[in-house]
Amino acid sequence: MKLKNDRYKKARGGYSRLLQINCQKCNSFVCQYQKDGTGNLRRMYIDRITEPTVSTNKKDLTCKKGHLLGIKMIYEKENRPAFRLFVDSVSKKIIKS
Repeated sequence: MKLKNDRYKKARGGYSRLLQINCQKCNSFVCQYQKDGTGNLRRMYIDRITEPTVSTNKKDLTCKKGHLLGIKMIYEKENRPAFRLFVDSVSKKIIKS
């Protein structure tokens, strides 16, 4: 999979990696996500989510078994739709591309 290379990536230092996102409680696969920049995963921008197994159109982000992972929001600084993740709701693993 090819990573997106746009102004958001450049604003975060030009460093990206692809993550596999799983539910922390049941370990079910949720999606793949392109994380730009360093730091913790606090929110997931909807335009960076690939291969979702759940709907990104809903108000809440849940896994297949219904565990609540985050809520939909608009990130004010960039006016981008995103999911704000709850602490310790997801586990992540770097995917080698």
